[in-house]
Amino acid sequence: GRVYVNGTPIGPTGPVHQAGGKYFVSETLIPKIRSAMTVSLTPSFPHTDPAVTTPKYGRIVVIDPGHGGRDPGAISYSGYHEKEVVLNIARRVAAYLRQDGVRVIMTRDSDVYIELDERANIANRAGADLFVSIHADSHNDRSHQGFSIYVARSASWASKTTARNIESALVQTGVQNKGIRNADFRVLVNTTCPAVLVECGYLSNPGESAKLYDNRHQDRL
Repeated sequence: GRVYVNGTPIGPTGPVHQAGGKYFVSETLIPKIRSAMTVSLTPSFPHTDPAVTTPKYGRIVVIDPGHGGRDPGAISYSGYHEKEVVLNIARRVAAYLRQDGVRVIMTRDSDVYIELDERANIANRAGADLFVSIHADSHNDRSHQGFSIYVARSASWASKTTARNIESALVQTGVQNKGIRNADFRVLVNTTCPAVLVECGYLSNPGESAKLYDNRHQDRL
């Protein structure tokens, strides 16, 4: 079978199960359905300063909370999961961007697993202006701490500029800066728009692990 949203086909259903008079499909269809259900919004913020608000409206930023569902990511020093921390941080980032007139698409907004290629595809289908993947790091040496920012080895000038801007902002939080690095993560190389991946700190570090689970610290990040 195929799935249609408002008459537009978005792909095959994959496995379908019936139970209790309801039909259930794979969780992998969630981002495809969400992206096809986009609605056009009229900006409601005041236009007293068009130079500040108007250019941002219509920009699309895809926020990608790493891991999720069956993939917990790193396990913190205190025992909680990376997937929980990064989702909380991503929701805060999304809220701030939306307040600023930016259209935000989340690759996931709940504890579900999204394939890596599908995360990039969400941004590509939406024609996104920027893709930001949010993670938390881990290391066998618990003394490691600080944030890192990754771009692909063949990253565009826009990706590198975005990474530098995020680096400058995160330094102001007081978190140790481990710099900008190159890595060909699939979510970075498969996106057609500028893309960065941010490691917000080390869950394996006892002190930083506690901070990363703190609401105020998440808000600063």
